[in-house]
Amino acid sequence: MRVLIAHNYYQQPGGEDNVYAAEAALLEQRGHTVIRYSTHNDRVSGMSQSQLAMKTIWNRESYSEFRDIIRRESPDVCHFHNWFPLISPAAFHAAKAEGKPVVMTLHNFRLLCPGFTLLRENQICEDCVSKRLKWPAIVHKCYRQNRGASAVTALSLFSHSLLGTWHRTVDRYIALTEAGRRKFLEGGLPAAKVAVKANFLMTDPGYSEKRGDHVLFAGRLSEEKGIRTLLDAWRLLQAPIRLRIAGDGPMADVVRQAAEADSRIEWLGRLTAQQVSEEMRRAHVLVMPSVWYEGLPLTLIEAFATGLPVLASKLGSLAELVHHGETGYHFAPGDPTDLANSLLRCQNDSERLREMGRNARRVFEERYTAESNYQQLMKIYEGVGVKAEALAA
Repeated sequence: MRVLIAHNYYQQPGGEDNVYAAEAALLEQRGHTVIRYSTHNDRVSGMSQSQLAMKTIWNRESYSEFRDIIRRESPDVCHFHNWFPLISPAAFHAAKAEGKPVVMTLHNFRLLCPGFTLLRENQICEDCVSKRLKWPAIVHKCYRQNRGASAVTALSLFSHSLLGTWHRTVDRYIALTEAGRRKFLEGGLPAAKVAVKANFLMTDPGYSEKRGDHVLFAGRLSEEKGIRTLLDAWRLLQAPIRLRIAGDGPMADVVRQAAEADSRIEWLGRLTAQQVSEEMRRAHVLVMPSVWYEGLPLTLIEAFATGLPVLASKLGSLAELVHHGETGYHFAPGDPTDLANSLLRCQNDSERLREMGRNARRVFEERYTAESNYQQLMKIYEGVGVKAEALAA
């Protein structure tokens, strides 16, 4: 099978970039030919605002290049990851003009929210979900706190809604979780076109039964990740529970100050992927206090793979992915008191935590391995018309 995979890289590398690379590598390992079409947001710095606006709505160069690649490479299917802003939905039309099936992975909530997070002023916001013209995002400057940029993003979504892009040119969407799928259906995507396929790990970091007595946070140090909830919980805790924080971001100074003021908190800074895996194999529990709708964080999958149970906000996909009492515990999002109580519960029941860690490992083996992902992806490609002989590589 020949797969044309398209992706617009972010200026700050993240999970979407990693999933794009991993899925391409997975297909190649199974004997398929992968044709990569990519661009990078670094190119934005050389454009005027009007140029960027036009490319976001309809990039003519992208349309022409995509048709040329299809004619030259003759892929069996075109699979999009991130198209925003420089590839633009014009490439979907190019694929359909050449008669190729189109698959798109919904890594974030871009189709529903110009700010893509469904978060405003650190609160869940769904004002735009069911609107074709997402004017609340313009009013509140939801994309980059810039009204002009928000208007361009909203206009792009509206224009392609009118053109029928989201219904006519994409044959199958991939939501990462059932919770994500439900949200996209609320936003108007046809149920028959939205499948669910999780992210995965190309390399198994390995299961560990040997555990320390500390709690781990691993991720971006930002408001939506619940850093304030996390630090407030430690201010409430009277128990000598240690917290190790791995990551960097806009709230790094807040974390640094908290670590200087409380000897139980240690900030590790930005770690390599291997170092994060090592931290997970030694920790007692991973805490994910997010106050926004997560997609499917690779951090959670990595924790499950190592046998590390997860304390997670009971919100969106996290409420679905972490089974309360089986692979971790839930706590009320944004509630440091509830988080502190959950931490005490973990401290007082180490044997239960070990059992939840074993359960988490089983969930990883069932759902998040490369082989499981590959089988699911082949079913999705088959469902959009890729022939059996192509699927067999």
